[in-house]
Amino acid sequence: MPNTMPQNLRTPGPTPIPVDINEAMSDPMINHRGPEFGELIAKTTQQLKQVFMTKNDLYILTASGTGSLEAAIVNTLSPGDRVIAATAGAFGDRFVDMVEAYGADVKRMDFEWGSPMDPNEIRKVLMAEPEIKAVLVTHNETSTGVTHPVEEIAQVVKGEFDKLLLVDAVSSLGCIPLPVDAWDCDMVGTASQKGFMIPPGLSFISVSERAWEAQQTAKMPRFYFDLSMAKEYLATGQTPFTPNLSAMYGLSKALDVLLEEGMENVFGRHSALLLNSPATT
Repeated sequence: MPNTMPQNLRTPGPTPIPVDINEAMSDPMINHRGPEFGELIAKTTQQLKQVFMTKNDLYILTASGTGSLEAAIVNTLSPGDRVIAATAGAFGDRFVDMVEAYGADVKRMDFEWGSPMDPNEIRKVLMAEPEIKAVLVTHNETSTGVTHPVEEIAQVVKGEFDKLLLVDAVSSLGCIPLPVDAWDCDMVGTASQKGFMIPPGLSFISVSERAWEAQQTAKMPRFYFDLSMAKEYLATGQTPFTPNLSAMYGLSKALDVLLEEGMENVFGRHSALLLNSPATT
């Protein structure tokens, strides 16, 4: 028998789902190749761009957050490409494992768990190895709760060395500021079950012009996560593969709620909750 009692769920994700978003997800199924879905995906994509603070292309994938990060890797890199993968926790380690699995030549940079990554250490490696093509970093490391200085890292990676920057924002985007365009991030991946207040099952990824240029020559194998297909289908109001319709309904409602509150207010509310949590008082 299903448990309908309210849950005091204190995990980074899945997170509790507001009643009105749960209700939205019970709407009847529609044809995902029809005009109703075209309107839904156009609306949610444009609203997501506001949350990402980007004018870059943005895609909704039916996948976990890991899917968006895999998409970032396989659409920009080729086997043998030299990359930096910086880690200071379990999910940073996963990013390393993914890019290694696809055959990249990985310079793994381990930082102390519980401490922020040091942009200057990344600078030193980029100075020593000009052949590096991309840098992979995690914005907020779920396993430690530490937010890493992606803005400062981007100033090094993009501003000083003009390398690709791939960002894991699964537990940060929608919760704390991550202005994708202002920080010049090339690929930013996140998921539905944390800051977006809906169940697991969707992930979101922004793609810069520089990333699209890299995609033209990227040779890592891809099919489900081939973003050129996502781009082609989105132009017709569709997705390449069957989307999670119920989660899409919830996403549409959640984005209405977030944008009505205003993202600066959302960030402020989260900051206030952090400052008043037992761990920080």
